Amino acid sequence: MTGRADEIAERLSVISDEIADLAIDSIREALRSGPTARPAAEKQLTQARRAVEKAAYLLRGVEDEAANSG
Repeated sequence: MTGRADEIAERLSVISDEIADLAIDSIREALRSGPTARPAAEKQLTQARRAVEKAAYLLRGVEDEAANSG
């Protein structure tokens, strides 16, 4: 399994960056509309980004564990 989990973790990192870009776009759009509270979409996107980052972190742990046991 070595390597495959790391590849997925890397793809998840790219996805996390893309989600962060969407969140920033959401904030920019809200700012253009005038002073408002934190956009709900940005909050959900941030939660999704954190979940994806956690998944990437956990997959990297699988790689580390496999390397240490082999």
